[in-house]
Amino acid sequence: MNWAVTLHPTMTPTPPTVFLDLLAREASPAEFEGPLVAARAAGAGPEALAELEAAQLAALRVRAIMQRYACREAELAALFDTAGELAALRDHDAILEAIVHRARRLLNADVAYMTLNDDEPGDTRMRVTDGAVSAAFRRLRVPLGDGLGGLVAQTAMPYSSDHYLKDPQFRHRTFIDEAVAEEGLVAILGVPMRLGSRVIGVLYAANRSERPFDQEKAVLLGSLAAHAAVAIDNARLLAENRRALEELNTAGAKVRARSAAVERAAQAHDRITALVVRGGGAGEVAAVVTEVLGGSLHVLDADGRPLAASGDPAPLTEDEFSGVMAAAHSARARGRTVRRGDLWIAPISTGDEVLGTLALRTAEEVSDADRRILERAALVTALLLLLRRSATEAEGRVRGELLDDLLSGRADGTEAFEARARRVNVDLDASHVVLAVRCASPEQRRRAAFWAASHAAVSHGLAAAHSEEVVLLLPGDEPGETAQRISRELGATLAVPVTVGAAGPVRDPAGFPAAHREAQRCADALLALGRGDGGAAARELGFVGLLIGADRDVGGFLRATLGPVLDYDARRGTSLVRTMEGYFGAGGSLSRTAERLHIHVNTVTQRLNRVGRLLGDGWQEPDRALEIQLALRLHHLQSPGPRG
Repeated sequence: MNWAVTLHPTMTPTPPTVFLDLLAREASPAEFEGPLVAARAAGAGPEALAELEAAQLAALRVRAIMQRYACREAELAALFDTAGELAALRDHDAILEAIVHRARRLLNADVAYMTLNDDEPGDTRMRVTDGAVSAAFRRLRVPLGDGLGGLVAQTAMPYSSDHYLKDPQFRHRTFIDEAVAEEGLVAILGVPMRLGSRVIGVLYAANRSERPFDQEKAVLLGSLAAHAAVAIDNARLLAENRRALEELNTAGAKVRARSAAVERAAQAHDRITALVVRGGGAGEVAAVVTEVLGGSLHVLDADGRPLAASGDPAPLTEDEFSGVMAAAHSARARGRTVRRGDLWIAPISTGDEVLGTLALRTAEEVSDADRRILERAALVTALLLLLRRSATEAEGRVRGELLDDLLSGRADGTEAFEARARRVNVDLDASHVVLAVRCASPEQRRRAAFWAASHAAVSHGLAAAHSEEVVLLLPGDEPGETAQRISRELGATLAVPVTVGAAGPVRDPAGFPAAHREAQRCADALLALGRGDGGAAARELGFVGLLIGADRDVGGFLRATLGPVLDYDARRGTSLVRTMEGYFGAGGSLSRTAERLHIHVNTVTQRLNRVGRLLGDGWQEPDRALEIQLALRLHHLQSPGPRG
């Protein structure tokens, strides 16, 4: 470039505009020497050269100011970009890392890092670094007031050091200096991150050589620290809001779940309560429980026997049953539901009396609200059982009084008496059998009376406890079969032998007292014969029944004992009955029987074999032989005259 300047020796030259051109095109400082060099070469005078030198200095000052403004503009643009980036971030850790990384770039530092204050121990701890390599440095915790960072955190003032390890203005601690030396830091600048008057941490820039940080760098790092503090606080507030929202959502979900549980419990309570009002049973309560809670439910009585079930429950194993009974005792003592595996057990009790147990089997976890539903169901079941017992006892008293009147002969046949019978669903015009039930102990008789009352109510009969026995009056025409059935069913319920004597059928209320006395005699005969675990009427007792029966049914006894033989003789014209009489009269000797009947021994044997086929095996056993001989004698007495 030609810097020649033409000057008249006598002129006072005006400052050339060349420096403005240099400023306009942002020339380097060396280019500002060009006009002076050209002026000297052209032989400019001292005044012209002085004026050019003054213009050069002014231009260089303007250039420096413009560079500072440009640098400041770049820094402000970088701060603006940083603020935008920080505002866009939501994660707390990401914000800290972005701040430290941007600080290192803006200040062109070797290392940038941040410590956050911890009020409880009273120190500021290293939170994030950029460019650091020392593990000890990254784990550093600086007590407030110690070192450069501790002093900044304590005083809320920025501090810098051109050579930290040699700088006496700071309170040095060995572990801090060792960490700084291990990282190789020399020049350090630290500025506080403040929220109002509170310091939340310190932002640092550091170099590994003596490259000091000037005032402008300190201002720039301070501005970045101010943005960082706001961004950190915003992130904290956002995190707190997020946590609060999550807690609110969680609380709302809990409230909704609680509300749903309360609503479900209320609906279950209403449905169960409605069962009480309309006189439902344990089975209906169980159905409501399984419909609301799922699973399957066993309803057991006080002795562990099934009362009802719902949900198609699998039978309890022996171990499960033992566990349920033990858990029921524990649940009653604790006053709440007890868990055993997949079974939830609630006692059915009232006061000091245990009425039974609810055992819910479910694979799902049962909440407190669901446990309360199960416990409420147990309470309602207890109420239903008590109501049922009270109703049964009241009805039992009515039935018992009616039966007492019938057995004592006080049945007057009036319309009022028949109305009493109709109120308890008893038809006195139908055939009935009378049963006398004997048990060994008073407790067994009490339980037998309760069972008999329930059975009689279902069967449209009557039942009452009478001193040493329980008496039943049941519709039917077969007293012997009824007695055997009652003995089996009641014996299975009580798990003890039960003796049942029967009489009937009776079709006139006036005949009940005599039938009762005959049933008592049958029960006495069964006990005397050692048959205390069975039931029978006079007909089933053979000749003993003939002796104790009120009607002395000789024909019935003969038919029961000799019927097949008598029928065979009548059809075939044979003499099997006469052969049997001769056989028993000869003491069971075949030869003597043949002599008495004037027939061959083989004929006697053939006839007796025929008798065995007709009467069945064992007809010659002592007990049965005695009945057969008695029947033969009665038959002989009923048929006098010559016999061939």
